[in-house]
Amino acid sequence: MGDLGEGLSRYRKQGFSSFHTPGHKGRQEFFNGLDFLGFDLTELPGLDMLHSPSGIIAEAQKRSAGIFGAEETFFLINGGTVGNQAMFLALEDTAAKRVVVERSSHRSVMSALVLSGLKPKYVMPTIHPDFNLPLGFDMENQQIPWQEVSACHVTYPSYYGTGFKLNRLLDERTRLGFKTPILVDQAHGSHYLGPLFPPSALKLGADLVLHSSHKTLSALTQSAMLHVQGHRVSRTRLRQSLELLQSSSPSYLLLASLERAGEFALDFGRWEGLYEEVEELHRRVGMSFRILSQKDVGTYGIHTVDWSKILINTLPLGVSAPRCVEYLREGYGIEPELWDEENILFMLGIGNTPEDIRRLTKGLESLASFAQTVGFAESKKRVENDRLRIPPLPHLVLSPRDAFFAHKRKIPLKESLGHIAGETISPYPPGIPVVVMGEQMSCEVLGTLLTAGEGRWQGWDGFESQTIWIVEE
Repeated sequence: MGDLGEGLSRYRKQGFSSFHTPGHKGRQEFFNGLDFLGFDLTELPGLDMLHSPSGIIAEAQKRSAGIFGAEETFFLINGGTVGNQAMFLALEDTAAKRVVVERSSHRSVMSALVLSGLKPKYVMPTIHPDFNLPLGFDMENQQIPWQEVSACHVTYPSYYGTGFKLNRLLDERTRLGFKTPILVDQAHGSHYLGPLFPPSALKLGADLVLHSSHKTLSALTQSAMLHVQGHRVSRTRLRQSLELLQSSSPSYLLLASLERAGEFALDFGRWEGLYEEVEELHRRVGMSFRILSQKDVGTYGIHTVDWSKILINTLPLGVSAPRCVEYLREGYGIEPELWDEENILFMLGIGNTPEDIRRLTKGLESLASFAQTVGFAESKKRVENDRLRIPPLPHLVLSPRDAFFAHKRKIPLKESLGHIAGETISPYPPGIPVVVMGEQMSCEVLGTLLTAGEGRWQGWDGFESQTIWIVEE
């Protein structure tokens, strides 16, 4: 076995309790009867074709559409990324060359701007002061320039499980008489079915809705669905866009797992037991940590909260999140989805069990007790001072597409003021771009980057050398 296989084997043997994607959590029950070697096939007689389905794939997609409430559903085997990209490529009325985009959108939305050539009209999320994360979106204070844009693309829910008033956005479009398509990245809400969860974007009336079915449901990693309803987006252009973006050799294992994910999604009983244990977790450790909960609904642009995303801020404990993660991993075998200096996200999936949550509760209780006993030498004030401040939006000079294809050169970061950025730089989390390619470097953005500490930066090729790519003017 090679290094990659051995690495996967070693990790698996450690027996971590999964609070991260994929949603199946490695449980065999979701794949019983699937012959992984025998079913690794290609488009053969009787097996249909993904890009022009008329047989078993067409029937599977039709059943999934019925389950999730869509008029038509497309299976995606190149991840949710191609769903976001296809949304933009499918737009017909692009005379305005602009589209509303949340600044906290997934990076695949930024790549969709490059592929489509559309210019973004950004709307800003609300940064929650307790978590320093984009958890809300204040519709009352956002002006959507309906007559100036070809579409409106929003994220619902956020990575952290918070939702804004999507129904208000849809109602505003209807009230004002516009036919502008509303596109929704519901990647982290494919499980929004039944009474335990917020209403899905499809139920509320969105035109295109993306589900990353592997994140919280039982589909294999890289599997997703794109749902359609209404006539504001051409189905023909959407099919053509997906044919451009997706592999011509689709994995039938991924397709079969998507079919099953829809069937298992209707097993609401799996979530009921998890809900009760999460409620108990909040009762037992809620005084030691700041945990996002239903009590946050109605504040900072938060309209709904998904209880299956357990977002914990460790500042009240006086301990940095990375040290908390280290303690939970080493002592309790708990693997979270992500963390920054002060927050940890534990993501539940349909494959989690009540025992998993009891294990997490026990680990958090132990962590709180240990911190009080030994007194970590962490400073709450230091962590607060290290918080990333999101600067104001810089001026957009070029579309992301024009900037992507432009001639570029690398210069010292400290000399970049006034230049046009040639790369999109985002701290992750929270994933909000500090600067997007095509924007002019401002004093605020430059100050943020010059004082940036160690972390996970996306798109910054010259972080270590403190350089940046700029567009040649």
